[in-house]
Amino acid sequence: MLLVIDVGNTNIVFAVHDGKDWLGTWRFATTVNRTSDEYAAALLVLLEKQNIPIEKITRAIIGTVVPPVLYQLLLLCRKWFSVDPIVASASLDWGFEIRTDNPQEVGVDRLLNGLAAHQLYGGPLVVVDLGTATTFDIVDKDGNYCGGVISPGLTLSLEALHSAAARLPRIGFGRPQSVVGKETVGAMKSGIYWGYIGLIEGIIERIKLEYSVSEMTVVGTGGLARLLAEGTSIFKEINAELTLEGLKILANRNSLGNKKDK
Repeated sequence: MLLVIDVGNTNIVFAVHDGKDWLGTWRFATTVNRTSDEYAAALLVLLEKQNIPIEKITRAIIGTVVPPVLYQLLLLCRKWFSVDPIVASASLDWGFEIRTDNPQEVGVDRLLNGLAAHQLYGGPLVVVDLGTATTFDIVDKDGNYCGGVISPGLTLSLEALHSAAARLPRIGFGRPQSVVGKETVGAMKSGIYWGYIGLIEGIIERIKLEYSVSEMTVVGTGGLARLLAEGTSIFKEINAELTLEGLKILANRNSLGNKKDK
């Protein structure tokens, strides 16, 4: 079985795949001061509840955009599972070219999303990841990673409105019933929701023009993808587990040296 660890700015996702199916998926808040033993104390209980014996986990892979947590996760895999994990990086065998000026600086989550999306849906395509940042990642018809766009995420934008304007309250995010708000909160919700719909649709159209294509598959991922998809027809696919799928595929391409020590 494969233990997959996806570290984002907000959450760390642990998941186990048996070669056919995902047997369990669990989310922890991303905290840089959590120790390997603290991870183990919670994770081992969750595995037991899913009837997943730890000795059956013989491989592991970690993808992280938060470098300070990596050491403790490496220690978790080595100490508690006796597995030397693969760490996702641009230097691994991805099966495609990373066509950017500096491949090492591309966030591995963006490469993983592109890898999974192309295998699942073909290309050319754009992955829109609606997380802490809103990212657009372009993959050509052959699966090569061609670059992307990064803009502030919705949560960051909401917080910025509240922090920078003294009279604007902190609000939650949701789809407004109308475009024109009749009070402050309604106007803020409309500006954020429909503003991001316009951002997504506008950037996708500009990407198509830049690459001289009339059609590109647009894949949405991230926690807010389904909610935003209610307001636009631009998404062809929504896959909340795209990064996990990418980690699984990458682990299978780079399996040597990842076996459990005997």
